[in-house]
Amino acid sequence: MIQTLEWTDCGVRFIDQTKLPTEEVYVNCTTHEQVADVIRNMVVRGAPAIGVAAGMGIALGVMNSTAESGADLKKDFDQICEVIRQTRPTAVNLFWAIKRMQEKFETLRVHPVLQIKQALTEEAQRMHAEDIAANQAMGRHGATLMPASGGVLTHCNAGALATAGYGTALGVIRAAVEAGKKIHVYADETRPFLQGSRLTAWELMKDGIPTTVISDNMAGAMMSQGKIGAIVVGADRIAANGDVANKIGTYTVAVLAKEHGIPFYVAAPISTVDLATPDGSKIPIEQRDAREVTHIAGRQMVPDGVEIENPAFDVTPAKYVNAIITERGIARAPYTESLHHLAQQRTKAHS
Repeated sequence: MIQTLEWTDCGVRFIDQTKLPTEEVYVNCTTHEQVADVIRNMVVRGAPAIGVAAGMGIALGVMNSTAESGADLKKDFDQICEVIRQTRPTAVNLFWAIKRMQEKFETLRVHPVLQIKQALTEEAQRMHAEDIAANQAMGRHGATLMPASGGVLTHCNAGALATAGYGTALGVIRAAVEAGKKIHVYADETRPFLQGSRLTAWELMKDGIPTTVISDNMAGAMMSQGKIGAIVVGADRIAANGDVANKIGTYTVAVLAKEHGIPFYVAAPISTVDLATPDGSKIPIEQRDAREVTHIAGRQMVPDGVEIENPAFDVTPAKYVNAIITERGIARAPYTESLHHLAQQRTKAHS
């Protein structure tokens, strides 16, 4: 399994996703500020992976603290959490991870400093293991929705590289292939960061799963030609009503799928479901550097002075989503009921 990130005795180790697919390079972080930079600069990306990275970054920062009392450690802890919080705004898993580490810290405040440090490290590692298990469970649920054979389209990268391992949308595809289904993946290139052509294709080629990369503006043509039997994508935040924030371009794919009568599925862990956000209009959308649009591989592709828009995500209304696949089961409309039901199950299991 691809090691997207892992806790080691020397720090938190990440595969540098900005260098893939031509270079397999690893980055080792020894401070929480370095982990924050790794998240901000998309060395690690994908909502579940960002969440686990946040947990590990907080644990690393606490381990580095020189505080000798619980009160002083709390001051350091709060500052560390704030540094991590300021990295990326859309993926709710980041804030879920911070909250989980804060809740863990609160249960430990009366304990010795060394014990607090160890417990937070163990919590971050537990988040890593839980994410892989959740993705595998998600895959088993989602595999039942995949066609027995034919093309499945995916947008962006929601694979092992976007998680602690196995993947969400690609986990569904992997599980379907493991169950004997003959799937051919069509991977949107996913401009402007090219997560589909660089990362999804790289992962699936390693697994020996047949894959064709298409440019984003080819998706509709592929659907009209009957080459796509289903679509499965990941998510960075799912509102209480089932509206889904995912990589920019997802909305377009969902509308096209509706027009062609092709099922559109979203695969994401319960930690991506944000019941406190009523609908997609309330999801903050990250605006990224214009250079990601103006340049490709360091070469300028647009005239000087032209205005640029670069929202990292868009919101797909729930009416276009046939089902949301989670580790707890499959949610269907009305999502205000089904997502709440699955989230409550998750809460009870975790407590």
